[in-house]
Amino acid sequence: MNSICITEPGLPLAGIEPFSSCDWPGRLVATVFVAGCPWRCGYCHNPGLQARSAGKLDWPQVRSMLAARVGFLDGVVFSGGEPTLAPQLADWMHDARQPGLAIGLHTAGIYPQRLAAVAGLVDWIGLDIKAAPGGVDAVTGVPGSEARMWQALDIALDSAAELECRTTLDPRVMTADSLYRLADTLQAKGVRHAALQQGRDGTGQALFDASCWPGPSVLDYWHQAFHQFSWRHA
Repeated sequence: MNSICITEPGLPLAGIEPFSSCDWPGRLVATVFVAGCPWRCGYCHNPGLQARSAGKLDWPQVRSMLAARVGFLDGVVFSGGEPTLAPQLADWMHDARQPGLAIGLHTAGIYPQRLAAVAGLVDWIGLDIKAAPGGVDAVTGVPGSEARMWQALDIALDSAAELECRTTLDPRVMTADSLYRLADTLQAKGVRHAALQQGRDGTGQALFDASCWPGPSVLDYWHQAFHQFSWRHA
């Protein structure tokens, strides 16, 4: 993460990526990283943000950075960590929208009711779908994660926000067969935009050879299942 960080303890925000073309497909955005996440996915791409103590910025600092980029950006994405962990999230979103920025949200659905509270403020949601039914807790390492995630998906689908469901692939805790089941589950729920992305370990090394796994049959199945599908790998 190439972030602007100011060393000051006890603050809620871990950093900001001033310009990103990949955090909201089709938009040029700034990405704001919220410190803290209670789940421990083995492929986490921001493990340094799991602790609340990772916070380095407060909102006024971030707001001034965003204000300097109005006119260059389409919007701002709140990511993490887990952004719905922050009770200030709705206030930040209101504040960021005032100069005309669209609002995006990356979330794993850890706090469904908090997601429900901000869903009406959001233009786009990137929801992490951890695994097929029965496999979510193995990915997060936290019992009870699965029920929260599926509840969050229902909330996101009921909102007016554009939704992309993305699943990071980790062959240590999922199989190709489970990916077929996951595609069927998401399609049945009405998901239209989905993505699969290559998992990496804490050092950034790929967890599998993307030329071999999950294989063309799985990828073709996902292409057929959704109105829009993306396969993201290095």
